Amino acid sequence: MELQDRGGVGLQQLQTFANDMVAAGAESPVVDRLNQNFTANVPQLFVDVDRNRVKTYGVPLQSVFNTLSANLGSAYVNDFNLFGRTWKVQVQADEQFRSAVSDIDRLEVRNANGDMIPMGTLAQVRDTVGPNVITRFNMFPAATITGVPAPGKSSGQGVAEMQRLAGAYLPPQMGYQWSGVTYQQLAAGNLAPIIFSLAIIFVFLFMAAQYESWLIPLAVLMGVPMAILGAMLGTGLRGLDNNIYTQIGLVLLIGLAAKTAILIVEFAKQQREEGKGVIEAAETAALLRFRPILMTAFSFILGVIPLAIASGAGAASRVSLGTAVLFGMLIATISGVFLIPSFYVIIQGLVERSLSKKEAKAGTASTPETLADPPLADEPA
Repeated sequence: MELQDRGGVGLQQLQTFANDMVAAGAESPVVDRLNQNFTANVPQLFVDVDRNRVKTYGVPLQSVFNTLSANLGSAYVNDFNLFGRTWKVQVQADEQFRSAVSDIDRLEVRNANGDMIPMGTLAQVRDTVGPNVITRFNMFPAATITGVPAPGKSSGQGVAEMQRLAGAYLPPQMGYQWSGVTYQQLAAGNLAPIIFSLAIIFVFLFMAAQYESWLIPLAVLMGVPMAILGAMLGTGLRGLDNNIYTQIGLVLLIGLAAKTAILIVEFAKQQREEGKGVIEAAETAALLRFRPILMTAFSFILGVIPLAIASGAGAASRVSLGTAVLFGMLIATISGVFLIPSFYVIIQGLVERSLSKKEAKAGTASTPETLADPPLADEPA
């Protein structure tokens, strides 16, 4: 959050309001580790150059500033080539000649007559305070406030909480804008529902093309909610937030849950085409694919356990992704072996009843056309 002084309240007030925001955020259960980097009262030395005296002594004013800059800071002179390399020449007073305030008074500057005038004759040095660095954001003096959402809170909740604190503690002369990752997140908006919807739609369309049916894929997709429920349950039990890595895990679960359901629905469809009843086909498919489903599912689940218990640098992202996928696949696998056959029976029953009704309507419609007038007595039957 970039806290902006839009009404000219001053740098000291900017620091005060920034500190108030940080203090209020420290008492909030939604945000954590708030910090601000602006300080308006850093101890400084102010060199007050007497311009009238500089003019009286015949010293160019620019020479005074150049002398202060070169001795206390540094000044670039030129480059020269030696030993096949280019060397940069920077001049600066040695440390022992610029470590005390009195060293400034002993600096000398040349006047128009060639005489050397001590700097203490032309300027006075006094103690003061001021900002070390003045940051401007969109041309306004600004203080940057950084922080993270509290454990179990999302970044959206953190942004909303900071906006609430700004409305409660900032006067009308102050404003704020977002920068960095938060700005990108707000500019992009909430794309998660769109991404999840597209993932489910693509899975549905692929399976509709594979099975040549609009209803059979529903039996596969009915296992996806159980996977999402498992991911949400695991994330909540471990006190994690719904961050971008958790959402990536949810998209991954859509494909994984569909894969597990396909193993049952595909075999059930084959058994049904061989002439078995709907319920018998579902039971046979569940028995035939029970071991392969458990083998593939638990090999994947065991493979993501290191992600869920990761530690060290960057562990937060791995833990969020691993937890969502681990619990989602676990719940989807345990419930899928029992629910997917039932879903297939329901959907396949709907498909066959729909086909029966269409065939019945087609037979009824064709009856008047197939019946001919009764033959006359003198005509052969």
